[in-house]
Amino acid sequence: MSFKALGIDFGTSSIKIYKNGEGIILNEKSVIAIYRKSHVFAVGDEAFEMYEKAPENLEVSYPIKNGVIADIGNMQALIDYFFAELNGKKRFKGAECFVAVPTDITEVEKRAYFDLIANTTLKTKKIHIVEKPIADALGMNLDIRKSIGTLVVDIGANTAEISVLSLGGIVLSRLIPVGGNRFDEAIIAKIRKDKNFVIGERSAEQLKKNIASAYETDESMEICGRNLVTGLPSEITVTSKDIHEALSELFQNIVDSIKIILERTPPEISSDIYKSGLYLTGGSSRIKDLGQFIFDELGLKVNVFEEPENTVILGLGAVIENPELAKLAL
Repeated sequence: MSFKALGIDFGTSSIKIYKNGEGIILNEKSVIAIYRKSHVFAVGDEAFEMYEKAPENLEVSYPIKNGVIADIGNMQALIDYFFAELNGKKRFKGAECFVAVPTDITEVEKRAYFDLIANTTLKTKKIHIVEKPIADALGMNLDIRKSIGTLVVDIGANTAEISVLSLGGIVLSRLIPVGGNRFDEAIIAKIRKDKNFVIGERSAEQLKKNIASAYETDESMEICGRNLVTGLPSEITVTSKDIHEALSELFQNIVDSIKIILERTPPEISSDIYKSGLYLTGGSSRIKDLGQFIFDELGLKVNVFEEPENTVILGLGAVIENPELAKLAL
């Protein structure tokens, strides 16, 4: 390709940017730190290190929640900062932008992503919208242009998007507020209730990554926090059973939502899905045995991608690099 093109995945947890001919050039946390409500203090991974540790005059937040832009001002500041850092010698000037957005959100919410890029200093030539389920499928090397039904389940940081695709379009889609951050919140609540012990979101994330499983195991982990009885810093042992009890209802919510989509799927597409199974992706799909749990509940083969957190940005890259896939962008 001779023209300049960028693919941007505005994830709740992280932001990723793809440039044609170069691949993924940015992968940082979608976090911003604002000093005294007006000055950008830090962004990305640097700001994430300050999360839950900042003083009162430093606000650290995620501008995207539940798949939509919750704070447009902070999100604009975040993307402007990244573009300024990356745009050496104005190598992005006049580039076309391909932005991934969830399907099951309002047109106004989708328009916010478009306006976000239009208001940057890049002076973009064109802005294209690519629906995330389509990007997911392309990122997993699936040819969704054929008349074959495909079921994609993307479990992200704040949401899970369940979509049925065929002939290059979306037949059905459902976005539910269940994802990695909800898992963390459930872990925090469980430990507080059962052990009178308080941990932060980052500690909960470590528990989730290390010992969370869709089935009970004999694993355990030491974690630091505050004892509610004494009020003092302390350390406790958390078991896989504790984490499983905290998350089992959320796992079931995901399965129930997949069932709802399958009940509404046309029978010919259902036949295709039965043969090929469902495709599980998203960073939170890495939880141990989650694919096995879905298989046991639904009886469908579960295909898991090696880099589930990168399927959207790789799918945008496929649209950018392959002219035949460009028509899948809006």
